[in-house]
Amino acid sequence: MSVLRPTGPEPAQVYWRRRLVVLLALVLVSVLVVVVIRALTGGGDEPTGTPTDGTAVSDPAASPSAPPGTETAACDPADLTVQLTADAAAYPEGAQPLFTATMTNAGSTPCLLDAGDAQRQVVITSGSDRIWGSTDCGEGQALQLLLAPGQADQRQTQWDRTRSDEACSTDLPAPGAGTYQAVLTLNGVSTDPVVFTLD
Repeated sequence: MSVLRPTGPEPAQVYWRRRLVVLLALVLVSVLVVVVIRALTGGGDEPTGTPTDGTAVSDPAASPSAPPGTETAACDPADLTVQLTADAAAYPEGAQPLFTATMTNAGSTPCLLDAGDAQRQVVITSGSDRIWGSTDCGEGQALQLLLAPGQADQRQTQWDRTRSDEACSTDLPAPGAGTYQAVLTLNGVSTDPVVFTLD
């Protein structure tokens, strides 16, 4: 029996069908081997990381950042809502106030927001006396966030209870016990003062 011209007691069509079945079985086995190898090596896994920040709470490591070369417009100050909260209303001696800034895209389109330390300024005052600014003498890095409509991001700033000024003066008197207020300014938008006391 030749390969191209099968001969035997059965009609030629029977032999061709048998060869076709064997060929299909070989193809199926090959596909199954490839699938098993990919499953064992993880080659077919989909990426698991999805940007979920920008809900009620997000941390810096998980926040969405703008992809390189994006053409998304910067957030319009009119569409940006900012809020500042403190972790306490009164601080005993030695306790350092921790402030949380919440920035929300209240617009209808995605936008880019630079929420880096150099742009996110928290200023603490006592009466008319400017006590401390988070951007004094600092060179914070830019942090471009891509915020979807209604999406929010949170960043924290801690005050070490020292006094500072924009001129980077040294030997400034330490703030004493009393009532203080903190205001966040970002992208031209400022929050209402957060009032707190130091013991």
